[in-house]
Amino acid sequence: MSATNSLLVTGAAGQLGRRVVELLLETKAGRVFAGTRSPEKCDDLAKRGALVRKVDFDEPETLRDALAGVDRVLLVSTDSMEPGKRGQQHDRAIGVLANAGVEHVVYTSLARAEAGSPVLLAGDHISTERALAESGLAHTILRNNLYTDLLMMSLPKAVAVGKLLAAAGTGGAAYVTREDCARAAAAALSSPFAGTRTLELTGPAVVTYAELAQLASELCGMRVAYVPMEPDAMTNAMVTQGGMPEAVAQLWVSFDVGMARGYFGPASTAFRELTGNPPTSVAEFLSAHRDALVAAAAK
Repeated sequence: MSATNSLLVTGAAGQLGRRVVELLLETKAGRVFAGTRSPEKCDDLAKRGALVRKVDFDEPETLRDALAGVDRVLLVSTDSMEPGKRGQQHDRAIGVLANAGVEHVVYTSLARAEAGSPVLLAGDHISTERALAESGLAHTILRNNLYTDLLMMSLPKAVAVGKLLAAAGTGGAAYVTREDCARAAAAALSSPFAGTRTLELTGPAVVTYAELAQLASELCGMRVAYVPMEPDAMTNAMVTQGGMPEAVAQLWVSFDVGMARGYFGPASTAFRELTGNPPTSVAEFLSAHRDALVAAAAK
């Protein structure tokens, strides 16, 4: 590794990638490259010292050009919802990374990305992990658990009606905040680790929907009941009552099914090992967003 690391973060205009770039700049981790399909969205990062480069996995030559002088790369999973496309984009990127002789790749994967996972996005992550293994590249796979942040999409609605509907049964997730995922990725990217490892990145504990309902009740001062539903009924409710496209509803429900089958646990110590700090708990995160829950309860 060079005396001064050159670190490239893909997806730098997105929430996770942008935060990783910010953290690397704050810690002066080395030369920081911000790779994005939309360089104009990263002007603020450029003003802070990031070297902005166009990187579009559908145009592999852009990644090839951006890699000049780069030692380590954070490959942030793309946001394509088209079945199989995300995996194809990642495969193209890994091919370019391998040919460029990059020293280390950090990839943001999915919790328990294993054969048999009911989560509809799992296949793309499984194929990407396989491609990394076959590439010969030294790499760190960060299997990010469900973002705690996503709870603020469902809990305010649940508080407003007093019911939290889900299809996870008694299962739960070891939720991890997006901020903690960014801190873990920044730590892994800037570290001297040169081997190959797969880490399950989680919060401090598995939390069930019943426990989420209880936490919401305590924070907003009104009872929120957890109402378990069958997956098909949950999908139908999201489509007919929530106006959600069926494919999107099926995707969201597949996460619940994954919880029911234990694919989002147990909790790990990976975050503390990477950063030296404890991860943020669900209770801490929701307490910080108490005002939004109280406002929902008052509607």
